[in-house]
Amino acid sequence: MENIALIDSFSEFKDDKLIDRVTLMAILEDVLRNALKKKYGDDDNFDIIINPDKGDLEIWRNRVVVSDGEVEEPNQEIELSEARKIEPDFEVGEDVAEAVKLIDLGRRSILALRQNLISKIHEHDNTNLYKQFKDLVGEIYTAEVHHIRHRAIILLDDDGNEIILPKEKQIPSDFFRKGENVRGIIESVELKGNKPTIIMSRTAPVFLEKLFEQEIPEVFDGLITIKKVVRMPGEKAKVAVDSYDDRIDPVGACVGMKGSRIHGIVRELGNENIDVINYTSNIQLFITRALSPARVTSVKLNEETKRAEVLLKPEEVSKAIGRGGHNIRLAGQLTGYEIDVFREGAEEDVELSEFTDEIEGWIIAEFSKAGLDTAKSILEQDVQDLVKRTDLEEETILDVIRILKEEFEE
Repeated sequence: MENIALIDSFSEFKDDKLIDRVTLMAILEDVLRNALKKKYGDDDNFDIIINPDKGDLEIWRNRVVVSDGEVEEPNQEIELSEARKIEPDFEVGEDVAEAVKLIDLGRRSILALRQNLISKIHEHDNTNLYKQFKDLVGEIYTAEVHHIRHRAIILLDDDGNEIILPKEKQIPSDFFRKGENVRGIIESVELKGNKPTIIMSRTAPVFLEKLFEQEIPEVFDGLITIKKVVRMPGEKAKVAVDSYDDRIDPVGACVGMKGSRIHGIVRELGNENIDVINYTSNIQLFITRALSPARVTSVKLNEETKRAEVLLKPEEVSKAIGRGGHNIRLAGQLTGYEIDVFREGAEEDVELSEFTDEIEGWIIAEFSKAGLDTAKSILEQDVQDLVKRTDLEEETILDVIRILKEEFEE
């Protein structure tokens, strides 16, 4: 049969779980009608009958019988003499249904038709795949490492769908081997051409939030609410939690006895240090909690500029700032306030910004990122500690210390 190649193509996909029989038949009919339009100029007068189970395909062309020599529309009309070759008792004005064989469309058209069919079905599959993963954006997903590239890891799920985990979406300590299972959240799905590109992330704050939902029953049940999550992937994270049930200690429930509940999350995130904090609408108290483990003496707020001046004892300052300035930076992100640290009894201290004539602005900005805004805050630190906290070279830091000692300690 000349339609065998097309029906074979049809059969290849008829059991595909992503496409139902009705949709598949509609795609095949659409492809056939496009081919008929190219051949005859119109497809309105054609009936297409498809039986996918038996592999049957029938195309019928309907035309009206007119007298010989009076045909004006060859696709719509047929001469009486031609009609009587099909059935001898036809009369003018009657309708004639004539079977059209695929071979009548030409070999080249049949090959193009088959390719078009395959293309349309793939396009439909890709659209369904796009919709499927679009609904999973922000949810945890597990897939297996298939291929490791320099800038990304290519994962495959159980259905053979390709998922990309870019280098910048991986935790710095992540190391995966081929065949390993990887957990992350579906961060985005984009249609590039007709093919969906699925991006996974392990660095997004929502990944940590979803891990809490998975690992802590009270969060999953809604007894504990996660108000906000901020992260420096692989280094440190802060999670603000709340509960509307006074009988539940949200922090204790999340952490568990001796950290038993949170341990699995920490391990999943490459030993990321996670601070779980009781949320409160009292901003001063929230900032105090956010700066833990440091003990804050007092907090002064400026609502207009969204800045907070925090006073601490000298021995608490390094705790508030944290290694590399991580603690104070995350506390600021969690509370939405720019936090300035001040030491008790440091009235004689001098702001670093007053040394702009001797110290370049970008160096002052680098110290400021680490929460070091005054002369004393730098002079009290060990040089190696300052190197770790900032992106400055040791030589640059020594120059700054020399300038501060000359100007400030006179």
